[in-house]
Amino acid sequence: MKIVYQGSPGAYSHLAAKKMYPDYEPISQNTFEECFNLCLKNESYRTIIPVENSIAGRVADIQYLINKYKLQIYAEHFQPITHNLMILPSSSMKNISSVRSHTQAISQCQKIIIENKLEPIIAADTAGSAKYISENKIENEAAIASELAAEIYNLKIVKKNIEDNKGNVTRFLIMGSKASHPEFKKKNYITSCIFKVKNKPAALYKCLGGFATNNVNLSKLESFSDQNSFEQYLFICDIYGHIEDPKIQKSLEELGFHTVSLDILGVYEASEY
Repeated sequence: MKIVYQGSPGAYSHLAAKKMYPDYEPISQNTFEECFNLCLKNESYRTIIPVENSIAGRVADIQYLINKYKLQIYAEHFQPITHNLMILPSSSMKNISSVRSHTQAISQCQKIIIENKLEPIIAADTAGSAKYISENKIENEAAIASELAAEIYNLKIVKKNIEDNKGNVTRFLIMGSKASHPEFKKKNYITSCIFKVKNKPAALYKCLGGFATNNVNLSKLESFSDQNSFEQYLFICDIYGHIEDPKIQKSLEELGFHTVSLDILGVYEASEY
């Protein structure tokens, strides 16, 4: 089996992949769409995709790719994000005048940047920043990235856990093209679906009525427009429960009456986190 992630080796997605599937071969891709496309064509591939962060919110464009490819969700994973300041082994902090990283990492580490009077340089990703400094032997520049990135690109960590707010966590979904779900047992499950509401008054209210009457809890309900249109909206929904639970089946049956389309994205065990 292979696990596909977006970013350079050492990215936080790579870190999450190693945590979830240490025996899988990790494969890096430049874009999220390449990850989805690769898994669509290969049943032996899985992809680990960040969907939301506890500080930055949802990851842009992922919901559109989920709707476009409709890969099956097998699991969720919550990865703590700890940023580290790293430089070339031959350099020292007194030589550092700038810091390179992804825009979110830069914004989440403002305190140390201001304290050291560093000029921020926005890059495509965190691990790619570490790679750039390492390959180009830049003595006066630091990177903000993971410990794994420092290890891969042979950089020296001068300070760990530099994020302004502790408890930074990213939720990842593990997806693939082969449809499968766990057997219904006495465990905590999530059923994820995506649906399009009818363009009628109170359409969403009617869609959600079945969950209320069947005493079913939702952990997530996220909307986005359909194909650059403001007339109809799609919703990604995470439901607490297994699809074989009668009350979940009744809720989804009622949901189907009030939607244009309804797709089940996956049934999987809820993370202990």
